[in-house]
Amino acid sequence: MSGMRGSSSDGLRVVAIADADSFVKWSASLLGSVPGIRPHLLLVQTPLTASVEQQRTALSGTGMLPENITRVAFAQAAGWLEGQRPDVVLLAGRGPFVRLLGRVIDGLSRRPVVVAGLPGMAIPAQRGALDYRRHADLLVVHSHREERAFAELGRLIGVQVPTALATLPFARSRSRMLAHDRARVLTSDSAGANGTLVAERPRSPEQVPQSELRPVRMPATDIVFAAQALVPVGRDERAEIAATLVRAAEADPNRRVVVKLRSRPGESETHLERDPYLDLLPARLPDNLVVSYGSMAQALSTAAGLVTVSSTAAVEAVALGVPVIALDSFGVSKSLLNTVFVGSGLLGGRSEVVAGRFRHPLPAWLRDNYFHSSAESTWWEHVEQLVALRRAGALPARPVPAARGGALHEAWHRASVLGAADRTLSGAAALAIGAPATKALGALRRGRNSGDGGTWADASTDVTLEPNPFHDSIRR
Repeated sequence: MSGMRGSSSDGLRVVAIADADSFVKWSASLLGSVPGIRPHLLLVQTPLTASVEQQRTALSGTGMLPENITRVAFAQAAGWLEGQRPDVVLLAGRGPFVRLLGRVIDGLSRRPVVVAGLPGMAIPAQRGALDYRRHADLLVVHSHREERAFAELGRLIGVQVPTALATLPFARSRSRMLAHDRARVLTSDSAGANGTLVAERPRSPEQVPQSELRPVRMPATDIVFAAQALVPVGRDERAEIAATLVRAAEADPNRRVVVKLRSRPGESETHLERDPYLDLLPARLPDNLVVSYGSMAQALSTAAGLVTVSSTAAVEAVALGVPVIALDSFGVSKSLLNTVFVGSGLLGGRSEVVAGRFRHPLPAWLRDNYFHSSAESTWWEHVEQLVALRRAGALPARPVPAARGGALHEAWHRASVLGAADRTLSGAAALAIGAPATKALGALRRGRNSGDGGTWADASTDVTLEPNPFHDSIRR
């Protein structure tokens, strides 16, 4: 990131406020990319809040020190922030969480600069993702494609939030040039079926296009599956993936198939998983099929290939030089969150997973999709400018819009995010009234969109205007 050494960021107090594990990982990693600041992670208790074990896994490698992490109940958050007086707050949670904490920030005597963002690939750009974050001073995006998508979405729905480009924290390794005196490790299109990496005679950095560079990796054999809670939605499709992983393990007993899960039984994660893979795998597994709850970085360190439907782990794998298959066995559509891979060269089917025919992305896809030059990641420079404006009294506050239903609607928002942690009578009353009403409204909206799918079915754009189709309530 350019322009930050000795900059005005030195000594800035920056607090990330998060709950779910994916937001913990993203926010801590993003702040870890900024030298000179005083970072802190505030974990607010909700039904989605990462467990201590999930927290440990999520923070692995981020540089966030234990003394810079605080867990609080929602009722304590305002007092804690008032005492800390941060210069910048990074709101890192699902949309309703961001809106709820935005209201807390509105009540502070000294308003910080408010930054928001999403923890991974955000194509398609969803209406709710932008609308819930409309009060932020800055929205962090991670690719040129996302910049265009959120600008288009903002125009369509009349929400103007400044955006700035960051490098996805899990995509940095690829951009690190190897030293002159080390072998250049390149992908050979004629390599073995598992996408073997082969070393060529050393060349100077000027002779090697950056798109060809791969970090040096030790020999690895694992096939890693990055599971997702949301996609595919259908139990039958998820069962097909589970069966594919078993076949892949049986096809070659000399390689491990690692099912990488985000949560242990009893733990929550960002999205609600209705058909966990643990329930879909057979009781008797091949000896070389294992389940892992460790970090994705740890899993990729021994991976010969990664398979997923649309997890951001694909970007993390590409950054490390690990070849990928983004499953297209169930189609390519916005509702599978995999249209981002069109043109990447990474799409492939279940038979290719079993055969180990993983692949690296096409160079033309990289720059527009998460692998832009680090010099283009200027989000923190934008934050510094906003801090200067705020200190000069020249940055108007962007308060969270009042709920259209008044105090009862506000209580509904709060109780929906906090679940059992909200013990107010108003919250209980709002849920009693609002839960059935919301269910009925959701069914009505789904009925309206069932005919043509609306913008979710329009593959020609990177935006959606209707609510997402995942029925993924934040309440658990």
